[in-house]
Amino acid sequence: MNVQESASEHAKTERAPLLEVRNLVVRYGRRGAAAVDDVSFTIARGETLGLVGESGSGKTTIGRAILGLQPVTSGEIWFEGRNITGASVAERRSLQGDLRAVFQDPYSSLNPRRPIGEALAEPLRVAGVPRAARTLRTDEALAAVGLPPGSADRYPRQFSGGQRQRIAIARALVTDPRLVVCDEAVSALDLSTQAQVLNLLAELRTGTDLGYLFIAHDMAVVEFLAQRVLVLNRGRVVEEGPTAEVLGDPQQHYTRVLMAASPVPDPDEQARRRETWKRLRAEARAAAA
Repeated sequence: MNVQESASEHAKTERAPLLEVRNLVVRYGRRGAAAVDDVSFTIARGETLGLVGESGSGKTTIGRAILGLQPVTSGEIWFEGRNITGASVAERRSLQGDLRAVFQDPYSSLNPRRPIGEALAEPLRVAGVPRAARTLRTDEALAAVGLPPGSADRYPRQFSGGQRQRIAIARALVTDPRLVVCDEAVSALDLSTQAQVLNLLAELRTGTDLGYLFIAHDMAVVEFLAQRVLVLNRGRVVEEGPTAEVLGDPQQHYTRVLMAASPVPDPDEQARRRETWKRLRAEARAAAA
């Protein structure tokens, strides 16, 4: 390939979406029902896409498919202009630095017998980064998520739940990724800690090309962080668009149910939402009867 062709290929990659999911289908078993049924979406560079739905809607399955943790029945997943559907172990290893994840339970994803500095440095070690550079980047990542100097030498049990989630974010960001899949990353936290972590994620994205796929069941959380939202129900997209439009004027009954179920700090508003949720649920059951 000559210089001109190389420049052309680079331009195509830069114009391509950061992530593109095309007609994704995931089935469990040969004749199983589709956990994900013909789902398509894109994520631009620097964008956060919210993927919302109740438990069992297929949102976590989509995240696992993107990360290579769930086999795909049909459809394609493209990352930075590259088809990564069914990528080999070696190909997935080459993606580890650019495609990272933050999961719901930070404690279970950290080895309790290892200092957190070792956990953060592991992907850098696998990538062949020298020891001195690993230490520097680990300290920088911990500082970026607001943890004090010396944190790298401490163990997971020595941190609170909110701090452990910050550690998980630092581990995801230590490789300077292009896309982070956040799977219910704040759902186990109380409201005040949720706000801190969400503010941190928004701050870390500012002024960069970092993209997030933010998987959640709480519409209020998605409203804060995401520019666009996809609403999933039983493996299918039922509503999508700019977050302000979808949540400001939801067109689907299912979306309104999700919004009514979202927790808020105001107890009076929470009580009103609970009553709305009960009414909408009753209407949905009546319509299905």
